[in-house]
Amino acid sequence: MKSVRYERLGETVHQETLPNGLEIRVVPKPEHARKYAFFATRYGGMDTRFQLNGKWLDTPAGIAHYLEHKMFDTKEGNALQELAKNGAEPNAFTSNAMTGYYFDSTDHFDENLEILLSFVSVPWFTDESVAKEQGIIGQEIRMIEDNPDWQIYVRLLRALYSVSTARTSIAGTVESISHITAETLYDCHRAFYTPSNMILTVVGNVDPERVSRLAARVLPREGGPAVPRDYGDEPETVARRETRLAMEVSSPQFLTGWKCLPVPEGEDRLRRLILGDLACDLLFGESSPLYQRLYSQGLINSSFGGDFEQLPGVAYLYAGGESKEPRAVAEALQQEADRLVREGVEEDFFRRTLRASFGSSLRGLNSFENIAVSLTEGRFGGYDPFRFPEVFDSITQEDVLDFLRDNVTADRAVLSEIVPKEA
Repeated sequence: MKSVRYERLGETVHQETLPNGLEIRVVPKPEHARKYAFFATRYGGMDTRFQLNGKWLDTPAGIAHYLEHKMFDTKEGNALQELAKNGAEPNAFTSNAMTGYYFDSTDHFDENLEILLSFVSVPWFTDESVAKEQGIIGQEIRMIEDNPDWQIYVRLLRALYSVSTARTSIAGTVESISHITAETLYDCHRAFYTPSNMILTVVGNVDPERVSRLAARVLPREGGPAVPRDYGDEPETVARRETRLAMEVSSPQFLTGWKCLPVPEGEDRLRRLILGDLACDLLFGESSPLYQRLYSQGLINSSFGGDFEQLPGVAYLYAGGESKEPRAVAEALQQEADRLVREGVEEDFFRRTLRASFGSSLRGLNSFENIAVSLTEGRFGGYDPFRFPEVFDSITQEDVLDFLRDNVTADRAVLSEIVPKEA
């Protein structure tokens, strides 16, 4: 295995690509008893249209999430129960662009890792089990559709995007999942759950070579071809300027978002990610002048916050929370972004914000989960997330202002509101 030492971080990453195409990353932590394994495929809620064996397939919304649920089924029973019996804490998640399976343990690590790699790489579905899962996931969908936080976020994405599959709910709808069959699940597994489309990341008190040998023994020898995907040809303009929904809430909630310019895969994605996070901190972070003013005026409360996201082919920045005057807050955010572009940022505030953001990135290395997910996202995005110190060194105030100037503009803004139902 190749070892890469990051002196400024005090971390070493052992990495290897197996003959089947599987990427392996191991970050040893010999001073800890814990061991954390994360096995992920570059396949998420956005991947509904893809090419398999030369034929384009359109699959139902929510199928990646559905497949995640079904992967724990085995001919012998349930992989979750097997891992739990060995003292592991297993789980999984599906995002827009990734599905990840993981466990945390102190003992029986090799046995648990073999179980994880085996059940994720060898699917087992029946028509009966797929039909049964439709009822379970259907209930889950109905529950999240009643959640105002979920509604306001999904509706924000549908206002931002008219074509991109980023506007598709990761869970799908009750109607869309009714079209999922065992055959469709096998097709999706065949396309995306191949070693060459996956990465295994392990953090903890482990031997990197031992992890590599175990993966090579358990996983298929063939990696599978790259699968073309179609996320939609998204225009630069927003789909709609605003969306409003009445629900059973005690006070109005909102998210305002900006349709940012996407960045292709590669090292520039890490730089853009850091710039986007800094833009959030300078514009509406808790130490920013705008946050302090809006909070003192009672227009926002502790629920207020936001983030910058990059997905395949798209990017967006958003902020929101509870407010008695959502439109006033959204207008204030845009006015502050425009002001910062015109007047700049007070140098001391910029330096403090830069140091705080760098410190937050450093603290992220204390989390095994964060290390594993960051390395995985970096690999799928074509960048090395552990190079963040060098990126921070190169960022100037003008870089962040350029980001705001290009992305956080009135013509790129949308507003998503949830308001109380009238009595």
